[in-house]
Amino acid sequence: MKPNKVWVPFAFAAPALLIFGFAVLTPLVATAGFSFLEWSGYGPMTFVGFDNYIELATDTLFAKSFINVILYIIATLVLEVLVGLCLAGLITARRGGSLWFRVALFAPVMLPMVVVAVLWAFVFNPDFGLINATLNNLGLDSWTRIWLGDPNTALWAISLVSGWVFSGFFMVIFYAALSQVPAELSEAARLDGASEWRIFWSVKVPSIRNALEVGILLCITGGFQGFDLFFVLTNGGPFHATEIPTTLLVRTVFRDADVGYGSALAMVLTGVIVLLGVLFVSFRNRESRKLARA
Repeated sequence: MKPNKVWVPFAFAAPALLIFGFAVLTPLVATAGFSFLEWSGYGPMTFVGFDNYIELATDTLFAKSFINVILYIIATLVLEVLVGLCLAGLITARRGGSLWFRVALFAPVMLPMVVVAVLWAFVFNPDFGLINATLNNLGLDSWTRIWLGDPNTALWAISLVSGWVFSGFFMVIFYAALSQVPAELSEAARLDGASEWRIFWSVKVPSIRNALEVGILLCITGGFQGFDLFFVLTNGGPFHATEIPTTLLVRTVFRDADVGYGSALAMVLTGVIVLLGVLFVSFRNRESRKLARA
């Protein structure tokens, strides 16, 4: 049913648009403006043009933070998306009794990330932590590490925690998608002699391609926005081994009181995330056109 007045749809959308403008657009525009300034957060502002962006281009710590977050994203694509997909496959293969299993796997998602970080800090503790204690009891003393204090293991330890938390989240997404796959496809494959493993990877997984693409996008964009686990567990250490753009941004603005440089960093990070979203939408549209022509 069409509205009688042209302005009616705009009137209904106005509250949401006002909130979006106040909470998203205004800070974004302000941050963009600050990125061209040299400002400590108080006192006089000095216009410096693109100097902050030029400095970012030559900042080795900024480059290292992006390398770290890319490695983290690659690890979480395995520990979150792939593990979540496998868990969803195991659950859908069961004929019943999977409710509590799903609840148990999803439970970490409902915990505050700060609480999760504090709990895992005890698990990784080199003196009385669960991991080192288990290794000692198994006679594997040489395997013990200062997990969060070793530059070689700190980033992977945080990735493991992230996988423990969010694999259940992706499991729920993929479980819902797999539940919609017609049972006739699996039955036909079984009649052809396919194993359950082959049915899952060759029949069910291709059928939930859209859900997989969304899950991968969520994992990648969420990785760039990660902060709390890194801040609580290592705060970017040791020796910047777990420094990522968000921890570097917070340190630059709140510790170093360099609002202009931090704003430039924020704009670059925002641009990367927006670019990923645009590329994803373009890829989806291109694939949809291919399917339509087929």
